[in-house]
Amino acid sequence: MAEKNVLIIGGGAAGVKAALDRVNAGNKVFLVEDFPSIGGERIPQDRLITDGASFTAPDLGAVKENNGIQVIDSAEVRSLAGENGNFKAKVHRRTPRIDREKCNDCGECIKVCPIHMYDDYNESLEWRTAVDYFNSGSGNYNVFKEDMPVCQRTCPINLDIRTYVGYIADGKYAESLATIRKKLPFPLSIGRVCPHPCEFECNRGYKDEPISICFLKRYVADYEVYNEVEPPISLPEETYPEKIAIIGGGPSGLTCAYHLALLGYHNNITVFEALPACGGMFLVGIPEYRLPKAILAKDVEFIEKHGVEIKTGVRIGKDISYDDIRKDYDAVLLAVGAHLGMSMRVKNEDAEGVVEGVKYLRDAALGNEIPNKGSCIVVGGGNVAMDVARTSLRVGFDEVNLLYRRTRKEMPASPWEVDAAEHEGVKFHFLVAPQEVVVKGGKAVGMQCLKMELGEPDESGRRRPVPIEGSEFVMDADTIFAAIGQVTDASLVEEKHGFKIGRKFNFEVNPETFETNVEGVFASGDGATGAGIAIAACAGGKTAAESIHKYLRGKK
Repeated sequence: MAEKNVLIIGGGAAGVKAALDRVNAGNKVFLVEDFPSIGGERIPQDRLITDGASFTAPDLGAVKENNGIQVIDSAEVRSLAGENGNFKAKVHRRTPRIDREKCNDCGECIKVCPIHMYDDYNESLEWRTAVDYFNSGSGNYNVFKEDMPVCQRTCPINLDIRTYVGYIADGKYAESLATIRKKLPFPLSIGRVCPHPCEFECNRGYKDEPISICFLKRYVADYEVYNEVEPPISLPEETYPEKIAIIGGGPSGLTCAYHLALLGYHNNITVFEALPACGGMFLVGIPEYRLPKAILAKDVEFIEKHGVEIKTGVRIGKDISYDDIRKDYDAVLLAVGAHLGMSMRVKNEDAEGVVEGVKYLRDAALGNEIPNKGSCIVVGGGNVAMDVARTSLRVGFDEVNLLYRRTRKEMPASPWEVDAAEHEGVKFHFLVAPQEVVVKGGKAVGMQCLKMELGEPDESGRRRPVPIEGSEFVMDADTIFAAIGQVTDASLVEEKHGFKIGRKFNFEVNPETFETNVEGVFASGDGATGAGIAIAACAGGKTAAESIHKYLRGKK
């Protein structure tokens, strides 16, 4: 009889025995184990350990020495198809963290390992490091970390940072990028604009400085572009017939479309985008100098190649009705973002010369006419305010003054954006609040301001600004930009459709599933959660895709 290949999943005691049985019967055996080593259960506390007999599975040595058995540890079977003894398996093996060919048993890695965890080898009575002398039978060192590392847990979309950074260290850039794209289809864009909360929690920072996680993500994505490598497109063979409409082609909507394609809905997903191009806030909320449109277009193209139909310049309620979409599609995602500026709540803010910061950025991105002469005032302390201020300098304003009612320490903007704005010439005025737009001849000519001081912390944890009586003053300006926050324009769906709308005009959703109160309709991104960082919107899109899949399969 010809030699057969036998796949055994699980390297515990039963798997080890089966491997030996099959190889002794003349077969070639592949033993796949999720853990970094085979052997199964740990040593019971009531057992006396003696040399050469540490493990409960006594055949480990026989497996290791048998050339007919190939052990694939740190691996899992991703798919299995076939019948009648002719199977094809797709096995994913995680990157090895210790080069066993070079390991000489010096133990230095244990001494410097910063990760301490409960020692399940001793019923969690003591601690061990992540580098663990896991397999005394084989003599191999392993790195085995339980649960989710803090950096991954902090990342809104839970990117497997440890793995993709490890691949980069090994020079395996394609594998690193593939790891990122399992969850995030925007590595080029996010690698440039993400405020990277993961790095603030990086354990390496306790020793010297955090790993540059965000820039490493950009590096592997840029490496692919620079070397003109065609991004791999991998779609499942099993497909589903249901049609899904996604309203909004921003970070959340496109991430949802991408994951729906990976789940088997490719060629049945349509994205409706009101703007002339896709990208949402990536396109019209982040200036060109931070995220070039040509770079963003490559991420969008990658998503589109997964069988996602994109229709741009289509506004719901004008070019196509919401009712028609509900009639033609089995599920709908509302991912409309937050593109309306919030009111400053000061007198005369509707005067000519007062402009919403998000509208200004959108017009600048689309090449529309924008104010660009004289001096301007930017009101706000977030990243949108920094983008407005830095864009104003670039388009021609002679002087840009930024007002913020707290101090630099309390600013919500990323510190490096504040530093860059200051370096470029933006004048910061801290502890200053706007009071009234000064108008002359129907046009804004300045802002009456009031000086502040900090009081007790408010509900946000930041110290509350308190007005200083009698400190009013006027600051001249030709244009005033309000950049104090954004809200959603939920008017694309009429009141008759019965959606629950939240305080910031966002669609109210189940925070676990992103389902709205209307069956078959989901909402994600800024339009559901309120304005936030881009990777959080991507995370919402991924979750929405998983929820839509469960909803559609549950109906069958």
